[in-house]
Amino acid sequence: MRKFIFYIVPILLIIGIASCDRKRVFEAYRTFDEKGWNKDSVVVFKVLLTDTTRNHNLYVNIRNKGTYPYSNLYLFLSIGSPDGKLLTDTVEFSLAEPSGRWKGSGIGDLHDNQILYKSSVYFPHKGNYIFQIKQGMRDNILQGIRDIGLRIEKTY
Repeated sequence: MRKFIFYIVPILLIIGIASCDRKRVFEAYRTFDEKGWNKDSVVVFKVLLTDTTRNHNLYVNIRNKGTYPYSNLYLFLSIGSPDGKLLTDTVEFSLAEPSGRWKGSGIGDLHDNQILYKSSVYFPHKGNYIFQIKQGMRDNILQGIRDIGLRIEKTY
């Protein structure tokens, strides 16, 4: 019996960890250099979507340093579909509590947030979708944002 448990527990653990992220369709990050995020710099993610039967949740992943000078982040987000349509949004994400405490998880001076941008989005066409993210703050060079990312999950 001990031999059985010795072998089965690690296998179940590996299966459990692997299945935790089965909703993920796409996830990627863009890291900025130490100079910061230029207001003219556009982060582009090209995503091949083939499932036109399920809806998806879209998340923006933000990693900021403790030296980020603001409690929020304005972003200009655009989604281009394979049929040529373009949807553009201006969105504000809150990165800190009113008390000044950073939201999200963090190790040391780096804070990680995964923020729901849109829920239950239907992608009607198979093909490449282009997601563009541009910082909408008033700074020419925005300091303190280390990474920006996009995550797309299936909804069930």
